[in-house]
Amino acid sequence: MNRHVVAKARPRVLAVALLAALAAPGMAFGQTAKEQELEARIAQLEAQVQALLSQQQQQQTEIAETRTQVTEVRTAQARAPAAAAADGKGIQPGTIMTAANPGTTFSYGGMIKFDAMVTDTSDGRIADGSAGRLFYVPSTIPVGDDGADGGDAYTDQHAQFSRFWFSADHATDGGDKFKAYIEADMFGGGSNALLGNETATNTYGVSLRHAYVSWNRWLAGQTWSNFMDVGALPDAVDFVGVTDGTVFVRQAQLRYTNGPWSVSVENPQTTVQSYAPFSPAAGARFNTGDNVLPDVTARWITRGDWGHFTVAGLVRQFKAGDETETGAAVSASGKFNLGASDDIRYAVNAGQGIGRYLAFGMGSDVMQDASGDIHALDGYGGFVAWRHVFSPQVRTNLMYAAAHYDNDKSLIGFGVTERSHSLHANVIYSPFPKLDVGAELIFGQRFLEDEREGDLTRLHTHVRYTF
Repeated sequence: MNRHVVAKARPRVLAVALLAALAAPGMAFGQTAKEQELEARIAQLEAQVQALLSQQQQQQTEIAETRTQVTEVRTAQARAPAAAAADGKGIQPGTIMTAANPGTTFSYGGMIKFDAMVTDTSDGRIADGSAGRLFYVPSTIPVGDDGADGGDAYTDQHAQFSRFWFSADHATDGGDKFKAYIEADMFGGGSNALLGNETATNTYGVSLRHAYVSWNRWLAGQTWSNFMDVGALPDAVDFVGVTDGTVFVRQAQLRYTNGPWSVSVENPQTTVQSYAPFSPAAGARFNTGDNVLPDVTARWITRGDWGHFTVAGLVRQFKAGDETETGAAVSASGKFNLGASDDIRYAVNAGQGIGRYLAFGMGSDVMQDASGDIHALDGYGGFVAWRHVFSPQVRTNLMYAAAHYDNDKSLIGFGVTERSHSLHANVIYSPFPKLDVGAELIFGQRFLEDEREGDLTRLHTHVRYTF
């Protein structure tokens, strides 16, 4: 039964298929015009889509390449300081000084230093606004009559020893080396009478510390005297610390250095203590500005893993009006390492007319008699300091300094300084590299020729960040 039905249906299915095959060409021919327009638009859209896809792929490729380049640059920048430290060269790829020689490199640095101190003096107060209120200056310790009362202790705070410096360095293809250096701080008083005080704004003027140019072995300009050993200065909280026994002078000079030897001719100046025979008060102290010949210095230094040792000599001419005198001085100083955690720093200074070079000029260069003749004043002083490092964060220093002058009392009286000494002990904490927080206890005494004396006791603290 089923087979019969299927057999009868087959001719009908075949007929329908044949009819569809015969009608298809006509139907296709009737729709060609519309479909061709539609297909053209579809093809155009497909081309635009393909172009957009290609552009997007190109942009993604460029972005990936840019990211790779940025990563490479950052990696090179991170490695540059280590490479510069290894070869001794700076990381600056080119000059940023438009007026400098091609290839000149520029550097900048300095420090911010906040000082706070409480001072107690036995014979009156140090004058407000004077240098002795900012750091330890033995010549400013008040000395009065027996039984004089210095009153209550007094407090000072300032940031005047903050400083900054600029350096421009250049090396030629022939190996010549040039350097220009300038440094300043704010230890120079106010810019005007209204602002340059502690009443309101504590505005202070910029003071020149160093300004020099060097060319290979030559140096010309203002910097530390060749008679001074900066490397022997102790690690103090106070600006200097061992001021009594320290040679401390910055001045204009022309210097030549060859290996361990250096010689210089430096700016001359004569300080005079005037005639005041057997007077209980000192005579006038003044600078003459009459010098003709410069101060001449020579230094020899040797260095090693153990530290350094140096000897320096000084020859000077003194002149007041038409009167002249000569003097000479010598200094021996250095630093001796006692293992990795301890060192000893020291200096011994002595000579005729060493006055303005020692202890911030506590003694004069010459004494003047009644006829106007001048006589070189003998003086000597020194210091010793022990430094101990407990850890990279904590260190301590113990220091002692003294100075003495052989005044002729028959010429300048009893009111001049005969000697001074001081003892310092400090602790300095560095919670981070370049950041110091320190406290220093200072006890100092100044004695006059008539044996009157004045005491100073001070707690000096600071916060210092070096950059």
